[in-house]
Amino acid sequence: MGRLEETRNIGIMAHIDAGKTTVTERILYYAGKTYKMGEVHEGTAVMDYMEEEQKRGITITSAATKCPWKGFEVNLIDTPGHIDFTAEVERSLRVLDGAVAVFDGSEGVQAQSETVWRQGQKYHLPCLCFVNKMDKVGADFEMSVQSIHDKLLANPVVLQLPMGAGDAFEGIIDLVSMQAIFYETEKMGATFRETDIPAQFAETARRQRTRLIELAAEYDEKLMDAFVHDEPIEADAIRRAVRKGTLAGKLHPVFVGSALKYIGVQRLLDAVTAYLPSPLDKPPLIGHKPGDASKEIAVKCDPKASLVALAFKITSDAHGDLSFLRIYQGTLKSGTRVLNVNRDKKENVTRVFEMHANERKILDAASAGDIVAVVGLKVTLTGDTVCDPKKPVILPSITFPQTVITMSIEPRTAAERAKLAAALDSLRREDPTFEYKTDSETGQTVISGMGELHLEILQHKLTREKKVDVRVGKPRVAYREAITQAAQAEGKFVHQSGGRGQYGHVVLAVEPVYSEDGHYKSGIEFASRVSPDRVPREYIPAVERGVKEASSNGVLAGYTVVGLRAVVVDGSFHSVDSSELAFEQAASFALDKAMREASPVLLEPVMKVEAVVPESAFGPVQADLLARRGVITDCRVHGNMRVIDASVPLVELFGYSSDIRSLTAGRGNFTMEPLSYERMPEQVAKQILS
Repeated sequence: MGRLEETRNIGIMAHIDAGKTTVTERILYYAGKTYKMGEVHEGTAVMDYMEEEQKRGITITSAATKCPWKGFEVNLIDTPGHIDFTAEVERSLRVLDGAVAVFDGSEGVQAQSETVWRQGQKYHLPCLCFVNKMDKVGADFEMSVQSIHDKLLANPVVLQLPMGAGDAFEGIIDLVSMQAIFYETEKMGATFRETDIPAQFAETARRQRTRLIELAAEYDEKLMDAFVHDEPIEADAIRRAVRKGTLAGKLHPVFVGSALKYIGVQRLLDAVTAYLPSPLDKPPLIGHKPGDASKEIAVKCDPKASLVALAFKITSDAHGDLSFLRIYQGTLKSGTRVLNVNRDKKENVTRVFEMHANERKILDAASAGDIVAVVGLKVTLTGDTVCDPKKPVILPSITFPQTVITMSIEPRTAAERAKLAAALDSLRREDPTFEYKTDSETGQTVISGMGELHLEILQHKLTREKKVDVRVGKPRVAYREAITQAAQAEGKFVHQSGGRGQYGHVVLAVEPVYSEDGHYKSGIEFASRVSPDRVPREYIPAVERGVKEASSNGVLAGYTVVGLRAVVVDGSFHSVDSSELAFEQAASFALDKAMREASPVLLEPVMKVEAVVPESAFGPVQADLLARRGVITDCRVHGNMRVIDASVPLVELFGYSSDIRSLTAGRGNFTMEPLSYERMPEQVAKQILS
């Protein structure tokens, strides 16, 4: 069991450009995993191994690696920071035990840091904060810590102080051991010296240490006792208390450094092993019995129990699909048969690998607490549970946001058509926020994703990795349709043509459904309240299929329907002529009719935009956002820049990046992420429908 206590499954998350890939590169170097330091700005980072990533200097897929550190095994996942790849972050955080949030020392908390932080909180991940880039002009440690407190509503507890900032940044002060640490950058920070705290920082350090003890003492009675009675306080007592507070999600320890200048990364690794949880520190995961959500099953981190694992990522390469699994319980050996509970199919695990970015090491077996990649799973998708066929249990899946942008895509030659279908299918398996469908009338294939950059990267993947030559249309907005009132309609499918006929008849009641925040729910809900002597039970799944099929093409302009509940309230059948097909068709007709009577409306995706602009351009940028039907939700001052938060319909944001540059003489930038689907103003809807 000793090995599990020394295991850490952690992710590194941050806003785009806060330097988290550089932090990861340094960690790998110090842990002896790489011999040469990779650099993002030179395109040689180990974790950013995709060609697209090296070209753009951003992380797109979350790479996984395992590295040893002072007797501990650290499984590390470097997640992307760009909003278009929010699903990558979501699924990585879902299977991790703790996280390190990296912040840019001159910016503090940025838009995307808030998003990833919220995702981490959703999974109750204990989190350390690393204020990076302290060597940058304008770096301000106090401002960064304050922004963690104000914007993330977190409880930052400072364990290190920087000595100087910008060009004058020379090292860090450890408040637990009360030592100053100076790094020698020409030796890649591998050597450092510890000294007494220089006089000019002594007073601040003393004050901050008292504050640290005050915050930590709440989580440890012994420490509280010593603090109240003014007794000398041991470093270990502080560490113990901080660990307790961190595991409870109540404290967020703050560390400082500059990954680029090799300062502070080893101490961050020490902190990961000291303060973040092992798989044993996490409460059991609650799964349930397949088909019965009320029967809860606790999944404990025990290698001897029956196998339970979650597939959190699929990547395809020349040798077939590679499925990444987090093993929550039991042991997985290569050559085992497992059950995919979500699809109710048995699968074979032919090989198990330990991953290091895109290199792999073959393992005989892996057990609870491990993160591994396996080969052989054919039908498993992201979010599926695989387990021992004799003891099925289903884990909570991973939910992803709806796609907001679409574009048409077609092969350049007829010969490429089959190739394109296979390539799109493989991309769909890899990326749960990517969807595609073929329009049956025009024969055109439409792909949809999370943003312009997302679609652009997918298009490059098709041409580069999958070698499919495609033509693409202009990106278009993915509208949705919804209903505004309840209605009821019947659908009949009767077909007589000598011999056996077809007969299906259903009455559907439809009503709009909203989520807690008042927006339409994504997807549609289906229920049946009809007695079996009117519509036999065996036809209900066919009715549901018909409803789902019809809902993918709405009645106004053929857009997918959301926020609708359909209930079967009546119907009839024929003992000879009724069939599944007939009921599927009848349900389709009924939904179509019911929707037309329920005052359907068009919905459009609205984005949450954060624009950071110089003071001089504040007026024009604000006016421009309002002209785009935007609603300004907040404005604040950040250094000598103004930050504007707004919600703006996506259709109004095409080409916004060049517009904001021209309004701000190249100094402004913005980030955006999907917020919700909102009802469209009448006159705008009319233009689209015409």
